[in-house]
Amino acid sequence: MRKQWLSAAMAAAMASTMVFGTVAFASDEEEETYGADVDVNDDGTVNNPEAVKIKEGNLSFWSLFTGGDGEWWNSIVDTYNKEKNPNYPIQSITLVWGDYYTKLQTAVATGNGPDAGISHVSKLYELAETGVAQPLTPYLDELGIDLSDYYTQESIDAVTIDGDVYAIPLDTHAEVLYYNLDLLEQAGITEDDVKNIQSADDFTALLKKCKDALPSDVSPLSITQSGDDPFRMWYADYFQAGGTDFVNEDASECTIDDEISKKVLDWQKSLYDDGLILPGISDHQALFQQGKAAFVITGTWANGVFEQTDGLNFNSTIYPRLFDGADTQYCWADSHTLILPTNKNRTEEESKAVVQFLFSASNDYGLIWAGSGQIPAAVSVNQSDDYKAMRGYNVVDELSDAKYAPRATNYYGGMKADMIEALNAFWTGDVDTDTAESNIDTAIEDNLD
Repeated sequence: MRKQWLSAAMAAAMASTMVFGTVAFASDEEEETYGADVDVNDDGTVNNPEAVKIKEGNLSFWSLFTGGDGEWWNSIVDTYNKEKNPNYPIQSITLVWGDYYTKLQTAVATGNGPDAGISHVSKLYELAETGVAQPLTPYLDELGIDLSDYYTQESIDAVTIDGDVYAIPLDTHAEVLYYNLDLLEQAGITEDDVKNIQSADDFTALLKKCKDALPSDVSPLSITQSGDDPFRMWYADYFQAGGTDFVNEDASECTIDDEISKKVLDWQKSLYDDGLILPGISDHQALFQQGKAAFVITGTWANGVFEQTDGLNFNSTIYPRLFDGADTQYCWADSHTLILPTNKNRTEEESKAVVQFLFSASNDYGLIWAGSGQIPAAVSVNQSDDYKAMRGYNVVDELSDAKYAPRATNYYGGMKADMIEALNAFWTGDVDTDTAESNIDTAIEDNLD
């Protein structure tokens, strides 16, 4: 199994909450009893979070962390409540990922929103513009917290809208390439071969070696035929190949480069067609975790779960250079931020307490969060020796290659959803390349300001 990179300091901080090897976390409080009116799924996510009874004196936090990172986030909450002994403990409720923003926006609009929450930086502008998220600036001033002492200017700029800070930066998360060392050895592939990938042809050649050498039930590359991850792969490759931004600066015109997009589409589709990705993969991370895939392209958030999987001998590297049309080796990236949702039932004292928690979660407990694989935003964490010992590659390279969604736009959420729908039809062979590209163009144009 890959050498555990959890530092002694981090392990000590988490000893009371984490059960190593089982990807399970024990709460410091008794298990919540939601009651008959709360619709709870088998994985613990809640379909009607506004119905959850909040313990007297607690502040509610709505979470979207339903992957391996969810256990690490719950550990932060438990550790904060135990170590800080705050006047207002935090009670975290996990929503279904795909429902999170719709339920958050609806709950805030009806006066049933949480006290604290999460926003991707790509969604933050929309939440601020629509009044779902409140500015943190007055509370930061009152608490004497100067974000420039703790975060880079780039991170602060990303959460600042019209001069006000609307969120505490938590992390950057990006798509990276994971690989199973045992399977690669069987296929005659070394780590140097992986790290020396410089083109789509190089990567395809390694996948073909895996296909020829490994059992037929092992997928050379694990990725789904729908949803976010194949979109993120296409997104990174499109910009690596020299593609222009999808829209112009004032968001009035579609500016995608159709020919570059189609070039990338055809190559990525060939991986499905040539059997380099097994058909019907529903959970590409789980397949890799089960030792049934040589490679997987997924987010940094999977790292913590992979590390805790017995017998999984793996490593990872930054998203590879597959196309050479741009100077930057782009990878898809986004950031989680911590927000103060609008809630008229929350007092000013409680709001200040929420902001104190948001800052503490990011800055004081960023090393715990790094265990999930995310790149913590707090400089004191991402530049620490403990954090550097965790990573198998240079995090600075990953950050410099990150290609974020357009900021200061209301349209991106709907645009992305429509683009994914257009791509899904292509990956499954329902439409040809030209039709797929036309559908992508339409998805962009239909969501322009």
